Amino acid sequence: MAHLNYKHLYYFWMVAKTGSIARASEQLHVTPQTISGQLSLFEDLQGEALFEKAGRNLELTEAGRLVLAYAEEIFLLGQELEQVLRHHPTERTVQLRVGVSDAVAKAVAYKLLAPALSLPQTLRINCREGKLDDLLAELARHKLDIVITDTPMPPSANVRGFNHPLGECGLSFFATRGLREQYPQQFPACLDGAPILLPGEDSALRSRLMHWFETQGVRPRIAGEFDDSALMSAFGEAGVGFFAKPSAIADMVMRQYDLELVGTTEDITEQFYAISVQRKITHPAVLAISQAKPLTTFGSDTSHATSSANKSLSGKKSIKK
Repeated sequence: MAHLNYKHLYYFWMVAKTGSIARASEQLHVTPQTISGQLSLFEDLQGEALFEKAGRNLELTEAGRLVLAYAEEIFLLGQELEQVLRHHPTERTVQLRVGVSDAVAKAVAYKLLAPALSLPQTLRINCREGKLDDLLAELARHKLDIVITDTPMPPSANVRGFNHPLGECGLSFFATRGLREQYPQQFPACLDGAPILLPGEDSALRSRLMHWFETQGVRPRIAGEFDDSALMSAFGEAGVGFFAKPSAIADMVMRQYDLELVGTTEDITEQFYAISVQRKITHPAVLAISQAKPLTTFGSDTSHATSSANKSLSGKKSIKK
């Protein structure tokens, strides 16, 4: 294959960003015919189409999406180089592109990413939240550096990636004061017949919770199911039901949502992973995150919990996936 022509790549990038040759022509101040001709040459050199027509607009093909991922990184680096030459900073900014599964609590995601903030280099974080499958697809196209999730990469995923365990912690259960007064029994007996808010079926935690309820002999009434962790917390704050969060953020949950800690258990543990396309991590920020000590990251956050909370002491084995 011939050497890459960066003018061709730049025209491709502008068309991909604007969605049409006409709009790219207006921004680049060149004729549509020029851009069209350069794109045709670029596609001929690559040996496959990069765009397909969708009405009056153009949509990227699978090959086009792959090229776009690299083009964005190349031209972002070019913009960064201009700033370096203009301002002469002593160090280059490290960019970290993170996908966070919507099943992971926002505060947990912050705790996981916090080690990267201690890097000596200037860090710029770009966080995206979404379904794990969608995030893995972006990871495969090199649009993300890592994906933070509560489950290892599923075997069925059509992505070549590697799991990096980041730690685990037990669970804490919360409720509003009014709801707790309606179910005053000790934990976990208070959950029997009580409304419960659960993570969605895609969450690795859901099946472990259901199994734990069975082993404790309690049958809560499912009042809601949520793919998004923050939305579940909002419903919990409104008193719709009891719900569980990682014990690592228990104090934060009580302060932010004005809730009571009902009880904690380590019979169930929630586990967290970083997924990357590299077995051996070289990105400095991803390396800092993956090497953080789990016990430091996920030490219990229930030291200031209300004394009325009753810890579950039954069972000695953790229920893990």
